[in-house]
Amino acid sequence: MAKKEKTVRDRLVDLYKLQDIDSELDGILVLKGELPMEVSDLEDEIAGLGKRLEKLKDSKAEVDAAIAHHRGNIKDAETLIAKYTKQLDDVKNNREYEALTKEIELQKLDIQLSEKRIREAEVNAEAKEEVMGTAKAKFDEKEAELDAKKVELEKIIKKTEKEEKKLLKASQAERENIEARLLKAYDKVRSSYRNGLAVVTVERNACGGCYNKIPPQIQLEISLQKKIIACEHCGRILVDGSILEEVTGVTA
Repeated sequence: MAKKEKTVRDRLVDLYKLQDIDSELDGILVLKGELPMEVSDLEDEIAGLGKRLEKLKDSKAEVDAAIAHHRGNIKDAETLIAKYTKQLDDVKNNREYEALTKEIELQKLDIQLSEKRIREAEVNAEAKEEVMGTAKAKFDEKEAELDAKKVELEKIIKKTEKEEKKLLKASQAERENIEARLLKAYDKVRSSYRNGLAVVTVERNACGGCYNKIPPQIQLEISLQKKIIACEHCGRILVDGSILEEVTGVTA
């Protein structure tokens, strides 16, 4: 037996059913608000702060290594000075004395240079410690904020998850009842408006979406349900109040 072709009213009812389901899904998204995006943004920010902290730690470790290196140089120089000073007691001529004296002076200069490098490195290390402290405080603050947002979002998800799954399934099922051309138009209009309304009734002689007046002749055509009519101002599909009553049980 051939499948009976749907009437215009049937198509309008299917579209309004889909709109009704999708509006309920939108209500759940509104309940979640900006939380999913805020959680995602915080996770990205924390990841960035974590990388920055790692780089600061690596940089600080390099400075600490440099300080340790220079301190090692000082220790080596002091050992050599002690050695050369002791050798001065056994010199046999002025040339040996001058050579040892020169070596001692060079080691003292090396010590002075290393001490200067240590002072510079310590100032650098202190500055890095301060930056690391600020970055760590911000990292901890953002982690605490993320934890709070996740708890809040988890509560909403737990509360709405069952209903959301049910609505998503119903939305998909209803979509299968609608021809591709109409579905494409529905999705296009729906994505154009923040409230997600693509199918609306005529309310007080006006479009239920943009509230512009609908001419009496167009209202008559909508009530006859012989063709699908869109608002000339906003592009939303207009349906008669009887469809609202049939789908939701609410009188227009």
